[in-house]
Amino acid sequence: QVLWISPALPGRTHDLTAARTHRIIRICERQDIPALADRAYQGAGPWVTTGRKRPPGRELTPTQRTVNRALSQARAPVERGMAILKSWRIFRKARVSPNRMTSIAAAVLTLERQR
Repeated sequence: QVLWISPALPGRTHDLTAARTHRIIRICERQDIPALADRAYQGAGPWVTTGRKRPPGRELTPTQRTVNRALSQARAPVERGMAILKSWRIFRKARVSPNRMTSIAAAVLTLERQR
């Protein structure tokens, strides 16, 4: 279940930059909540666990592939939750300002919780 939706940032904002802007990683650390993230968050610090990228010209070891698979499985509910929110037509068709979209996203999250 999605618990919180951040205020909108420009679409070109990298995921890690958005997490830092909204202090998500710092809050998780203070609350003693470990974070699992995709590979875009590599370099976020020791509190964020990400999968391993394949080294240039080499392959991941079987152990590294197993760890990546386990992390993906643990993150799957979050990915499904985001997919459900994105299935709402308003997110595919809206042409409004990011600030207005933040309010719409909060309303959709409230509606999804009522299901």
